[in-house]
Amino acid sequence: MPIKLTTQAYCKMLLHAAKYPQCAVNGLLVAEKQKDKKKEDHSVSILCVDCVPLFHVTLALAPMLEVALTLIDTWCKENRYVIAGYYQANERTKDFRPNQVAEKVAARISENFSEAAIVMVDNSRLTMSCFEPIVSIYDHHENKWKSREVNEECFEDWTEAQKITSSLLDGRSYESLVDFDNHLDDLRNDWTNPEINKSVLHLC
Repeated sequence: MPIKLTTQAYCKMLLHAAKYPQCAVNGLLVAEKQKDKKKEDHSVSILCVDCVPLFHVTLALAPMLEVALTLIDTWCKENRYVIAGYYQANERTKDFRPNQVAEKVAARISENFSEAAIVMVDNSRLTMSCFEPIVSIYDHHENKWKSREVNEECFEDWTEAQKITSSLLDGRSYESLVDFDNHLDDLRNDWTNPEINKSVLHLC
């Protein structure tokens, strides 16, 4: 089952990359829990309704990742969500292939969610207007992560996603984005980013 991205999930990934253009950033994608009947229907896409920005300081710190995964897993259960994928933007602009960290975390996610995907943000194409999708999606086939073509079909509503992302980047909304590193610096910082969710909803 291929994943599809909602406007909210796409926006927050790009805002995270825009807030720390000099760093590698990563996060988790969450989807609504599938009903059993839908699970069996492989033509139904998995809709990633949101994303949780994780780190921008060091992506591979195991203890921090454990803390984050535990907290996010609890939050998912409370909201009938499931961790469905992983996203990353690499530090080097022209490098947008999954590295060991991405594959390791994604493998961990796929233990609980077999259709987990990796979404890589292509920093070299990150502009204010975001006219085209600037992500690549990797699915797990035959023990390898293979990229698939990303087009408008990979989004719940591409026109909306493009317009709203552009508007939020223009309004510098990324300055208020909270990732897990920010949360660990000050626990009052809310990693669910209710303010940004509100802005997305308002612009929809």
